[in-house]
Amino acid sequence: MSEIFLDTETTGLSVKDGDRIIEIACIETVDLIPTKKVFHKLLNPQKSVSQEAFKVHGFSDEFLKNQQKFEEVADEFLKFIEGKKLIIHNAPFDIGFLNNELRRMKKTIVDMKRVEDTLSLARSKFPSSSNSLDNLCKRFSIDLSKRTKHNALLDCELLREVYINLVEQREPSLKFAEASNKLSENPITKVNVGGEKNIINISKEEHRMHNEFLKNELKKNFY
Repeated sequence: MSEIFLDTETTGLSVKDGDRIIEIACIETVDLIPTKKVFHKLLNPQKSVSQEAFKVHGFSDEFLKNQQKFEEVADEFLKFIEGKKLIIHNAPFDIGFLNNELRRMKKTIVDMKRVEDTLSLARSKFPSSSNSLDNLCKRFSIDLSKRTKHNALLDCELLREVYINLVEQREPSLKFAEASNKLSENPITKVNVGGEKNIINISKEEHRMHNEFLKNELKKNFY
């Protein structure tokens, strides 16, 4: 299955007040493994960024005025997400802004039925906790050192890691590791030059250390 991890940054918090999108990022995955296909655009919102929003993402009016407008990238964006599940943190916010832009262009809006909201998922698992992206990263020991400001592309990458933890899945590339684990559950066959087979039985401790190595090394080198 193909998924899109999606995030936006905006001029403010309210579509009703005329706020618009200034950054949109999407990371494509297949079974949660990144395909390296990315959609990332900074946009000229044709509206001033509020002081509160500027403090969050750091994009100024002066910087954004030279960027493309949403209508110039809309078709490329819609093609990128076509037919794929969307995974978004606090999805009603992002989808509300995206659909506002699409309505302005008289284009088909994004159906919430194809969207999974990780905020709702987190609240169902941790109802008494704050479930911001920052707090979820801290809960799952995900590195936040690069997140000095909100950045849609970085937030997509962090969200993928959070989502994997929320659905209690290990790094999806560990299909390889899982296959290795199954092999390691059985005796390992070593073939000598002379063609004879020696059966080497590994201990439970060796099996545990092997699995831990695979888990840590593959996750560390995933990007």
